[in-house]
Amino acid sequence: MTKDKLARINEISRHSFSFIINIIATVLLFDIKRYSINDGPGIRITLFTKGCPLSCVWCHNPEGISAKKELLYTRRKCIGCATCVRVCPEQALRLTKAEGIVCDRAKCTTCNKCVEVCPTLALEMSGTDYTYDQLMAEIEKETPIMDSSGGGVTFCGGEPLLHHADMLAMLRRCSALGIHRAVDTTLYAPWDKVEQIADNCELLLIDLKHMDNRKHQLYCGVSNSLILANLRRVAEAGYPFWIRIPLVGDVNADDENLTRSADFLASLPWQEKRVDLLPYHDIGNMKHEKLATTYNPHNLPMRPPTEEEKTRATEIFTGKGLTAGIGG
Repeated sequence: MTKDKLARINEISRHSFSFIINIIATVLLFDIKRYSINDGPGIRITLFTKGCPLSCVWCHNPEGISAKKELLYTRRKCIGCATCVRVCPEQALRLTKAEGIVCDRAKCTTCNKCVEVCPTLALEMSGTDYTYDQLMAEIEKETPIMDSSGGGVTFCGGEPLLHHADMLAMLRRCSALGIHRAVDTTLYAPWDKVEQIADNCELLLIDLKHMDNRKHQLYCGVSNSLILANLRRVAEAGYPFWIRIPLVGDVNADDENLTRSADFLASLPWQEKRVDLLPYHDIGNMKHEKLATTYNPHNLPMRPPTEEEKTRATEIFTGKGLTAGIGG
């Protein structure tokens, strides 16, 4: 066999493998938000991947924490017809007087049959598998509005870096079409994965929760040391990024933490210096009800920030030479 023939066979094999991967490989999303104006420049499509290594008490998307599909139930929509109970092949559902439909999640296989027959949409499935081609089709629907507004696609979560290989594949496909790419991340991942993702997008949206390691572990479930180390490396490598800080009263909205945060960010070799302060709200409480889980189970102190705290936070960051604002 000649070298040319062997090279041709190898090329065909690579293309065949790539074709199979695009058909078989899937990304698990729990939401797609179109016409987003708060997840990067312009008007964007934001894709929410499922699974997160953090478990922030205030999380407003708790359905994105688990990396598996989950059944959601809205009691007020339920008419008690028990159709879902009858079709469940695992007998994982039962109708109760006190709580309505109760799911034995150890038995539930998330087969979706109960969701398909629910007449009032009281049952929903959090998590949909998309092949790469299906996901690109969803993204490409938005290219006219992206192009006219200077927007693009934002991969959010959960934590997109948990889906490192999938994200790389999708980012590269978007790049081939000239689509602006942003990744919203906690940076809680090994540096080699952070670096590869950063190499394949135009913007990182980086969440900074708290400077105190003990409080970070208490409220977010993990240490902040890896996050801060990766953030410094991102800045030193010259990757473009914006900072997003959830502003939570009694947690991180105090002068001490805000000053430490501002000092740290101001010390980085960073061009844009944009900080978006995102006031806490308790919308996550309703979602925990749907998941049959408990919002803030340890009753840790936290509340929406006051107007004075919002103003003070903005002043602290701008006083350090950063561009800060509420929302974003």
